[in-house]
Amino acid sequence: MNEVNKSRLLIHMCCGPCSIVPLKAVLSGAFEVWGFFYNPNIHPKSEFRLRLEAVKKLASLLILDVLYNEEYDPREFIKGLKAAGGGHEESRPAHPAFGDRCAFCYADRMEATAKAAAGNGFDAFSTSLLYSRHQDHEGIKKLGRELADKYGVAFYYDDYRAGWQDGIDASKVFGLYRQKYCGCVYSRIERYSKKKVKLK
Repeated sequence: MNEVNKSRLLIHMCCGPCSIVPLKAVLSGAFEVWGFFYNPNIHPKSEFRLRLEAVKKLASLLILDVLYNEEYDPREFIKGLKAAGGGHEESRPAHPAFGDRCAFCYADRMEATAKAAAGNGFDAFSTSLLYSRHQDHEGIKKLGRELADKYGVAFYYDDYRAGWQDGIDASKVFGLYRQKYCGCVYSRIERYSKKKVKLK
């Protein structure tokens, strides 16, 4: 495909390690690829900074342009989480195995990605969440297609879970910060207490 005719793809980067396999796959394909860092779920600020720096390091290694939202302000995200626990948005799909908390987190970040893609002339969007074995893969795929219809940009789907170990190995070679929990304050509590936390 001629370089000037490449479709433009914006891919949400939840963190450095989880982005390696998806990015390598799409960078070797027929896309002009940009990354998108928007993760208001990450808590606390020190963790947010570590993950942001890991994404910047990976972008430098892969020579990747990235749109960054570096503002750390978790208040709106926490408010949204609490509202989601009450089932306030029927338009957002249910994720029975993961609950309303995860459904809101997926929707918040993926909708921001789809909106940024539409507003910046991209043809498609995707997410590194499709790499993780720990996420609701089918729910993410369904949500991506719904957002594609809403914003008029295609959702690029691929299942990157087969590359799980490759991503782990590469992140160690690259010297990227490897997080120990998903991101939000509730997942942090669960990681260190081994107890599920419900929204109230």
